[in-house]
Amino acid sequence: MASMKEIREHIASIQSTQKVTNAMYLIASTKMRRAKEDLAKTRPFFDAVSTQIEQIFQHAGEIESPYLYRGNADDLAQPGTYAYLAVTADRGLAGAYNQNVIQETMKRLEKHPDSRLFVVGGNGRHFFSGHGVPVEKSFRYDAQSPTLRRAREITAKLLDLFDRGEISKLFIIYTDLGNGVDMDVRTVRLLPLEDEHFAKEETAEKPIRFEPSAEEVLARVVPAYITGFLYSAMVDSFCAEQNARASAMDSANQNEDDMLRELQLEYNHERQGAITSEITEVSAGARSKKNHMKKEAQHAHR
Repeated sequence: MASMKEIREHIASIQSTQKVTNAMYLIASTKMRRAKEDLAKTRPFFDAVSTQIEQIFQHAGEIESPYLYRGNADDLAQPGTYAYLAVTADRGLAGAYNQNVIQETMKRLEKHPDSRLFVVGGNGRHFFSGHGVPVEKSFRYDAQSPTLRRAREITAKLLDLFDRGEISKLFIIYTDLGNGVDMDVRTVRLLPLEDEHFAKEETAEKPIRFEPSAEEVLARVVPAYITGFLYSAMVDSFCAEQNARASAMDSANQNEDDMLRELQLEYNHERQGAITSEITEVSAGARSKKNHMKKEAQHAHR
């Protein structure tokens, strides 16, 4: 049975930890809100880029471009070298956030060994290097600071490999916050493009003429589209990470509250026992003194 002093020290330790988890919860919530605001500011531009690609698919007819997908077979059954960009966090304390992305990446690499791996985030970098998984390039940016500039740099590297024919497909593996509560790991093929992802119901608009050609316009639009998708995915991942961390900290706070209640009950029990013991000792002392005085009085009368 722990002493009252040990229980008090344990309570103080938990309360100190709770201050940290409360602070981390507030920080994660604030970062997630700011990231969503930053993404909302840039979304109109990238929506316009997607619309332009839709117009090319709808009005340009047959297009011969390496950026377009040809064939209906399963992606993983197609030959060629694939590139996977895995987006993880820089730190842990985010539940299963990192592990889910890592597991999906490992599964993909096992199914298609002829793959080149690219990583964003220190957690993924440390895992893959520690498990002997070759990483083509680790983009050493803070995953907690997604920016358009960094998205453009990643796009330039990956698009260069695709243009030179060193990779035949480009995928990104990231965490989508979805409805703001549930998190899903998504694997999306960025290149080559598939018209099903852009095609909408055709309208009665006048035919659109592309200068100098639809292929040239598409080649100029693709880098902006890939950049926008990467930036959006990194922000989504960052928001999901902060949401997972906030949930983990909230769960930790609840566990700490439960532990504090149990320790307080134990402390009260020990304190009540100590008080009872003191009362018993005082009562026993008083009785002993009273008996002693009575014996002395009886001896004096003799």
